[in-house]
Amino acid sequence: MNTYKLLTPGPLTTTRTVKEEMLLDRCTWDVDYKGITQKIRSQLLEFAAAPKDAYTTVLMQGSGTFVVESVMTTAIAGSDKVLIVTNGAYGERIVKMARYSGLNYVEYSVAYNEFPEENDIRRILEEDQQITHIVMVHCETTTGILNPIEMISNLAKEFDKTLIIDAMSSFGGIDINVAELGIDYLVSSANKCIQGVPGFGFVIAKIKKLVACEGNARSLSLDLYDQWKEMDKDGKWRYTSPTHVVAAFAKALEELVEEGGIPARFARYQQNNRLLRERLEKMNIHAYITAEKQSPIITTFLFPNEQFSFEDFYSYVKAKGYVIYPGKLTDVDTFRIGNIGEIYEEDIRELCSIIENYMKVVAL
Repeated sequence: MNTYKLLTPGPLTTTRTVKEEMLLDRCTWDVDYKGITQKIRSQLLEFAAAPKDAYTTVLMQGSGTFVVESVMTTAIAGSDKVLIVTNGAYGERIVKMARYSGLNYVEYSVAYNEFPEENDIRRILEEDQQITHIVMVHCETTTGILNPIEMISNLAKEFDKTLIIDAMSSFGGIDINVAELGIDYLVSSANKCIQGVPGFGFVIAKIKKLVACEGNARSLSLDLYDQWKEMDKDGKWRYTSPTHVVAAFAKALEELVEEGGIPARFARYQQNNRLLRERLEKMNIHAYITAEKQSPIITTFLFPNEQFSFEDFYSYVKAKGYVIYPGKLTDVDTFRIGNIGEIYEEDIRELCSIIENYMKVVAL
């Protein structure tokens, strides 16, 4: 049995009590289990500051990518056109979804370490009157950059566009007032900042937008509208649900409340990130994203020198009790360290000491 901790952006290190919830078997048709589903849906609306008369929560089996695809292939009709804003691999994955699904789309792309430019997006919206939807990833875990959600929401309101936000790696760790921002669809996953385990994701959707999606879906299993209609009856999933994962997520939500809610969790993650960046900077390991653009979710670091071997470094750190991530950039050599999960300041300090020893002794 491994004893290491995951310093990754999900799956991540969970509490023992969250894991213990998965020791019991539950029936998908049982009234108690359906009650768990309904409670989760209600709690997620509260965390999103989304009023129940205007928004609903839909849970969907699968990874986060499955759930994003369920929104893309249900919320966007054949007569619509979507603007996909990208500055990382996960935004580019949404472009790939659009291409596979035959959606009418246009991509606006900037460098992985840059914010999307408001003036550029404004110009695109002014010139292309066919655009009906805008999609953007909030926290791009390719690099850890935190994209300007207020800017994109203001543009969506100004130009009357349906706004889809991939908040996979940010929801639950960063306050997002869905109603105030006017987000129509927010997508996230069980195994990110709420600190559950993989197996399902969820969509916080504006009800009037979801109602208009009937008949749009290009997939039976990923039909967000039908999933909502079934789930809204009494909490039953259309098809076999990940019962163990759902129970673990319900416990994770309880523990988020006990920690002090999203503000307290954000503060912990932010402190993890700040300490990590400061300590590694002193070792001549520099962050790829500048501080003002950095999320508290995951941090990308440049290789300290040409002789640096990520494979050796990874193995050394893992043997000492921590697992990190390789980089996703193709033009620069990088690695990534997650700041989320059941990870605290003492873990970051221990990790930094391990890295410091590696740089002094092993990397020479």
